[in-house]
Amino acid sequence: MAALRPVRPPRTRITWISPILGLLVVLFIYVNYHSASYPNILPRREKNADTDCPNLPGLEDILVVLKTGVTEARDKLPVHFQTTLRCIPNYIIFSDYNETIDGVQLHDVLDSVTEDIKQTVPDFSIYNRVRATGRTALTTSDMNPDTNSAFGKPNNPGWKLDKWKFLPMIEESLKARDDAKWYVFMEADTYFFWPNLLSWLEKLDHQKPYYLGNQMQIANVVFAHGGSGFVLSNPAMRAAVTLRAANVDAWDRVTADHWAGDCVLGKLLADAGVGMLWSWPVLISGQPSELDFFSEGYHKRPWCHAPIAYHHLGPEQVRELWDFERKWYRSGTDKPVLYQDVFRHLVRPKLGGTVTGWDNRIGETPGTASLSLVECRVLCYRDDKCVQFSYTDGECWTSHVPIWGAQKNEVSSGWITERVDTLVEDMGICTNAEWIVG
Repeated sequence: MAALRPVRPPRTRITWISPILGLLVVLFIYVNYHSASYPNILPRREKNADTDCPNLPGLEDILVVLKTGVTEARDKLPVHFQTTLRCIPNYIIFSDYNETIDGVQLHDVLDSVTEDIKQTVPDFSIYNRVRATGRTALTTSDMNPDTNSAFGKPNNPGWKLDKWKFLPMIEESLKARDDAKWYVFMEADTYFFWPNLLSWLEKLDHQKPYYLGNQMQIANVVFAHGGSGFVLSNPAMRAAVTLRAANVDAWDRVTADHWAGDCVLGKLLADAGVGMLWSWPVLISGQPSELDFFSEGYHKRPWCHAPIAYHHLGPEQVRELWDFERKWYRSGTDKPVLYQDVFRHLVRPKLGGTVTGWDNRIGETPGTASLSLVECRVLCYRDDKCVQFSYTDGECWTSHVPIWGAQKNEVSSGWITERVDTLVEDMGICTNAEWIVG
């Protein structure tokens, strides 16, 4: 009787099994690589665990990327964890310093920048000090907020370092999650209306290379303003990362020679063949209190558009927008918030009478000579189209559009509210939202 031998599977079966095992190994390495790189990319809340979060189909296909810095993170981030990021299933925060705030990990996006640049470029002075000894290295001058100008904030060390974050941020975002349909970028003083964003993105093809942003221009480069928030589709992200990877040193030189990182990103995308969809007024660089809701710009009038993001907001203003949005959707409406709604609910109730220590001027155009605040108010009343006035140091400014404005000493401002209401009536009621799709 012949001896029994172990039964071997046919060769064809081994040939079939081997690729499967190989794929499992690759998948294991891939998952562990990403977990090791970004272990806390998500806040890890259970879906729909927060009953105050609306059901927003499509939100799971987006990676929200918030960019911040060590000089502002502790002051500006906590309110976002309670509001704008509270209902986001996939987000990551990039900074210039690894730390944890309110249990959320912030990742140093500059970690991949070469040591040669970090040791030789003056912009990295604050970075190297904080990297060596932590937050105790921060000085009073580091925390200087500086005044925003046409050339940014040249006296703010954190702002000068910030330009180096944009290109690494694109690469690290794709590394953190390479299967998102859209990548939404914001800063610590940006507020997004997520339902409006999703309604907008539904009208665009995520398989095409989209670059959505508030258009700005420096020299011959048109780019999306970073603080206004901008959006990239997956193909656009890949195109940018691929082009930069071909010559990282060259793009580092471009960054070093420029003062605005969002402009460098715009050039990278343009060179990669990704054009920008001009997205003003749905993405803007201001806040509701300083906006002209009524005038036309770039052949568009904001009134019937759905705002996607506001910028230059403090924690109190972020909270105000969040509370407004919650009340809006709790009312049972499924209509998107429009500019007309923001004005009626958040701006109009604040307009009335005369306020001292307040400035509602538009720009810095010299006004008319006026002896007093009373005379300034009379000048406005004499102009049938004037709806507001502002007075300081013997000068009077008047305007045909209402602005809420901001606190400023030695300035007094007022509004003719019945004319404001007439202007609102003349604008009419928007029955449908206007979207920018091409």
